[in-house]
Amino acid sequence: MVKKQALGRGLGALIDDAEREKLEEKVEANLEINIDDIGLNPFQPRTRFDEQLLEELASSIRKLGIVQPLTVREKGDNKYQLIAGERRLKAARLAGLKRVPAYIRTADDQAMLELALVENIQREDLDAIEIAISYQRLIEECKLTQEKLSERVGKQRSTVTNYLRLLKLPAEIQLGIKNKQLTMGHARTLVNIEDAKQQIKVYYRIIDDGLSVRKTEELVRKLQMTKLKDPEKNQKKKQLNNDFQDLSGHLSEIFKSDVQFRINEKGKGKIVIQFDNTEQMERILEVLDKLNS
Repeated sequence: MVKKQALGRGLGALIDDAEREKLEEKVEANLEINIDDIGLNPFQPRTRFDEQLLEELASSIRKLGIVQPLTVREKGDNKYQLIAGERRLKAARLAGLKRVPAYIRTADDQAMLELALVENIQREDLDAIEIAISYQRLIEECKLTQEKLSERVGKQRSTVTNYLRLLKLPAEIQLGIKNKQLTMGHARTLVNIEDAKQQIKVYYRIIDDGLSVRKTEELVRKLQMTKLKDPEKNQKKKQLNNDFQDLSGHLSEIFKSDVQFRINEKGKGKIVIQFDNTEQMERILEVLDKLNS
């Protein structure tokens, strides 16, 4: 039997004690595998890899080789399928390696999915939405409760819950989190706002005014207190919002594109006409020219 290899906390937690000993008998460490014989993990939840970081890792691999072996499973005919280590595999290919070190594990499709998800969750460069989606997939596809999930990934249950709540935010805000326009602290504050339109309004305030997490928390508290203290004023604001919504819909029809009003508490604001490509932008400019003539 090969000497027991150290597993990451997340990966080790996926295997029950009874199964771990049995599986470890089938683990072969430090084998050199032809890189062209390794196929990607179809269950890989990660979709984006930073090209610059890949190049930096490739440069390191050219000098030092792969420090941490890949983890693969056998597919027959001397072919393998990646379980964990896609970033290292991509960088190794960039570095021009023909063979790479690997652990060979026994894993069915369910284990492949769990291993891939948990390996990604343990990475430091994963954005909060990717982590939240991985948590959600573990719950739905691997039939885990939040309590079991927290044990598997080595996180407190409250932490898991906070990530899952991010998936209730509007898609526009989720994209802002993925693009690092918002921190996790900002996002957790936005989750406390019940109204989706209000969430988006505060989201743009954060971006436009460069609000810190503390300033955002203060803003949300003020909004919630105002809502409680002055229902008449809130009703007027609601009516004003409805008017702007009607006007927004009217302008959207004219420009054949989404038109939004962004107005602060002092009454200042801007009208935003969105476009998805240059053709749509040119059509909007043509409409503006006609309105101006």
